[in-house]
Amino acid sequence: MTIAGWLIMILSVGTVSALLLWCVYKIVVTPDETERIHGFEQKPPDV
Repeated sequence: MTIAGWLIMILSVGTVSALLLWCVYKIVVTPDETERIHGFEQKPPDV
């Protein structure tokens, strides 16, 4: 592989790894995140 190929591969793997680490950091550090999760209520139809 050429030097340009190595640089592109390192840049892409580094970018994806940095994004993964940032997402994990935000999940771990943000307090009371479960209170702000929005979604549909999962209730049975007979209730």
